[in-house]
Amino acid sequence: MTNSTTAIRPDMRLFWACFIALVATSFVFGVRANTIGDLQATFNLSEQEKGAINGAGMWPFALSIIFFSLIIDRIGYKTVAVFAVICHAVALILTLRATGYQSFYWSTLLVSVGNGTVEAFVNPVVATLFPRQKAKWLNILHAGWPAGLALGALFAVLLGSGADKAANLRWAYGACFIPVVIYAALILPRQFPANERVAAGVSYRDMLKEVGAVGFFIITALTVPAVSQMMSQPASLPVVLAIASVVAIAMGLYTRSLGNWLFIFVLITIGPLATTELGTDGWMPDLLKLSGPDFPHFETWIFVYTSVIMTALRFYAGPIVHKFSPIGLLVIGAAIAVVGLLCLSQSAGWVILGAATVYALGKTFLWSTTLGMVSEQFPKGGALTLNGVSAVGVLFLGVLGTPAIGYKQDLDMDKRLSATENVALYAKVKGEEKPTIFGSAPSLDQTKIKTLTPEETKQLERAQAASKLHVFVNIAILPAFMFLCYLGMFLYFKAKGGYKPVALGHADEADPGF
Repeated sequence: MTNSTTAIRPDMRLFWACFIALVATSFVFGVRANTIGDLQATFNLSEQEKGAINGAGMWPFALSIIFFSLIIDRIGYKTVAVFAVICHAVALILTLRATGYQSFYWSTLLVSVGNGTVEAFVNPVVATLFPRQKAKWLNILHAGWPAGLALGALFAVLLGSGADKAANLRWAYGACFIPVVIYAALILPRQFPANERVAAGVSYRDMLKEVGAVGFFIITALTVPAVSQMMSQPASLPVVLAIASVVAIAMGLYTRSLGNWLFIFVLITIGPLATTELGTDGWMPDLLKLSGPDFPHFETWIFVYTSVIMTALRFYAGPIVHKFSPIGLLVIGAAIAVVGLLCLSQSAGWVILGAATVYALGKTFLWSTTLGMVSEQFPKGGALTLNGVSAVGVLFLGVLGTPAIGYKQDLDMDKRLSATENVALYAKVKGEEKPTIFGSAPSLDQTKIKTLTPEETKQLERAQAASKLHVFVNIAILPAFMFLCYLGMFLYFKAKGGYKPVALGHADEADPGF
């Protein structure tokens, strides 16, 4: 595509179709996050099994992103969109028919494949629609994620308040069909543009060069344990490293590139980022349910509240990104996220509202601004670099981040209940140790918990409340690491004369507003 002074107005109907598709992906995430306690009681889940379900909602998402990013320019965006619709419809039917941990795990996994398929096409489409304003419009696009979270949480509350927990779950997950049907009706009639990379004549090999040998090593090293987890055959570390090395060597020989070092640096930060935002979102209602005030569904309303903050701020990201630059905004966001998580770890009652506000302000722009920065700095990478970052983040979250949050809870609860004053109680509720990728994890038997006296239940809940809040301290380490990395990147760009997007040849687009 050649340079031109003619302003081309983007297809806003296509943009809003992509937006609603993203709302649909997070809607089911919001429902699951706010019904995980009912799932635990219904299916007798340990904390680690809850983490595994949340993980299954993440890492298949990443595998589908990687797969379709490699072929999407060859098979077309419409084909990928149709596949996403089919995945969501089939997965939700299976979810409604789930009878236990295994069946719910596999239906969650298929939902995740559909979610990743949506992510694989919406990001490059929007980056192509707005080549001069990628950070702004990718932030607006990703306002759809917290909007879906809030709507999903609201439906979980409205449809999940009856006494029959199993029926409540069916109604809540049945509501997930609503956004799926809407996005299918909106997106299927649309025509999709050629990706910016393809239109600019950048070769497939040059796209792969941006990722390079090191990038493919990182992606493969996370993909192998994800696939082995899906097959119930955990891969050992030597096997993972061997397979990742073979892929890296092969891609290095083909591309003759180790990868863009700045892109590799972003890959290193995206796993902690995903756990900071998505991992915490997935666990937050469960972590806060025993520490809030005596207010119905307080933890869910906090979830909705933080999601609404994110939605509103991302819609008006343009002036904020312009003022601070994408990398400056990441530095500020990571610092605020650390403070917010530490405040949550020390909060109880209505004080949680203030701490959650700080946390929401910190996490709002991290994910979407990272995508904007990647699309602006590595346009030759096309869909692969843009979606590859999302894939690595979600792989890290699903394979390590989310299960680690559950594993830490199991260990902390074991420590607290092993204390002298809780030993007798622990003997009554202790379950079998269950295998995890981190080693054997202690568990509580949900059936035994139901037999406790009211006094014993309160004693257990006090220990659980302290344990769940302490998890926020562990999570805060991640944005602290990100802050140091972003600060280094900020200084790098400053030494180069400031942050500047890398542009391929294209026409200017007319700004439709916002």
